Amino acid sequence: MSATPAIPAAPEAAVAQAPEAQVPIARRVKKRLTSRGATAAAIIIAVIWTVPTFGLFISSLRPEDNIQANGWWNILGDLEFTTKNYTDVLASAGGSASNLGQYFINSLAIVIPATIIPLVIASMAAYVFAWGRFRGKDTLFIFIFALQIVPLQMALIPLLSLFINLKIGEFQLLPSGTYAQLWIAHSIFALPLAIFLLHNFISEIPGEVIEAARVDGAGHATIFWRIVLPLSMPAIAAFGIFQFLWVWNDLLVALVFSGGTADVAPITQRLAELTGTRGDEWHRLTAGAFVSMIVPLAVFFGLQRYFVRGLMAGGLKG
Repeated sequence: MSATPAIPAAPEAAVAQAPEAQVPIARRVKKRLTSRGATAAAIIIAVIWTVPTFGLFISSLRPEDNIQANGWWNILGDLEFTTKNYTDVLASAGGSASNLGQYFINSLAIVIPATIIPLVIASMAAYVFAWGRFRGKDTLFIFIFALQIVPLQMALIPLLSLFINLKIGEFQLLPSGTYAQLWIAHSIFALPLAIFLLHNFISEIPGEVIEAARVDGAGHATIFWRIVLPLSMPAIAAFGIFQFLWVWNDLLVALVFSGGTADVAPITQRLAELTGTRGDEWHRLTAGAFVSMIVPLAVFFGLQRYFVRGLMAGGLKG
């Protein structure tokens, strides 16, 4: 009597019967993140983060007397709405000669170069640290990484003094109250983290790809622009979003380097002034704050897939 040959198990059954340690980590993480418990936790967190934004929006549409009398959660008992708060903020900003729209444009003029400049410099520096060969590379990289522990507040005054004393004869290279000071300051503060993050991503590019390009006669410039830069776009986009949001929401650096003038000051500085001298203009502040949130929300939701890809790229292997 001949023995019946064993039927090989299906691949799915083999995976199901395999110990958890043998299942690829990416699959295990995906399974846990899509479980019912993880979904419920994500919904709860989303609600907690959304409620303050919803309350801010409701408050921005309520008349001044209603805001002073009770909270936004009483809206069901008083359904009176108005757009006067937005009109005051966008048209005259509470009687000031400079409206919020001018500060909105100032923020765009600050944040776009202050995001592009560190990304360009950091991507090139990260490529050099990842694939370049020169003496002292590791020591220099450790020094740049260590700059992240320097508190930003400690560097503000020395950097401002450097800008003031940076002259050629009587000509000041970086005059006070200009966009250039803000661009350079934000770029300096962003470069250590940008170089570190992009270096970690670029160094994970397979060496065979770089070596094949070198065999074909490609130089560093060609390899960087044709190979490294396209492959690094998820990480570049992720840090670009982070830097954009950081600069847009910044107030401290803006107060130090903008000179406080309406020609350069960003929208965050104007928002700090909208409460009035006695803190009694909350109706205008809520409208102005919601206006300032429009651009960050649009940027984040529009580029969310790049942000997630940049954070997850290289993080799950198995």
